[in-house]
Amino acid sequence: MEAFDYLRDPAAIYRQSFATIEAEADFAGLDADALALATRMIHACGMVDIVKDIEMSRGAVAQGRRALGDGAVIFCDVEMVRHGIIRRNLPKSNDVICTLDQPRLQEHAEAHETTRSAAAVDFWDHRLAGSVVVIGNAPTALFRLLERIAGGGPKPALIIGVPVGFVGAIESKQALATQSFDVSFITLHGRRGGSALAAAALNAVAVGLAT
Repeated sequence: MEAFDYLRDPAAIYRQSFATIEAEADFAGLDADALALATRMIHACGMVDIVKDIEMSRGAVAQGRRALGDGAVIFCDVEMVRHGIIRRNLPKSNDVICTLDQPRLQEHAEAHETTRSAAAVDFWDHRLAGSVVVIGNAPTALFRLLERIAGGGPKPALIIGVPVGFVGAIESKQALATQSFDVSFITLHGRRGGSALAAAALNAVAVGLAT
């Protein structure tokens, strides 16, 4: 069997990955929280140029950490995001919930003429206040969440909104960044995003909290 010459040691791979990020990314002007967040997001996608597209509200990471420390539930738009969250970093064994398997979800989506991902957000209200929301795939879910909050619905402590795609992704993230109801947020402008980046952002917020 042919043997390839590649690095096999997990610790060495980890060190070299982060050393490469530090050498190649432009982190000028970022505070410690923003730098740690950007580093983990870059590590998840392999693209150092995303730094310029990351935007977060002032104190967003600290707000998210407080919420997680208080036991806040984490809502995810898809199972891929939920499975990407590192549970050992969660300080209170926080519930991590995706409601795409709710009974009658398809019926609810059809009745409201929307996607299943957007309809699933309607099942969050009873625990949404003070939660952390992580959206990586569905722009319609982010739009629906913002609609519900604007309409007087419960406010999360933090929204991580990085949906990927060609339809609605740019616009939904812009809507999050310019919302007027004063909810802390982290986003990645443009078409790029996805489950890995969303989970990485949450993991960056949570790292160091578990004891």
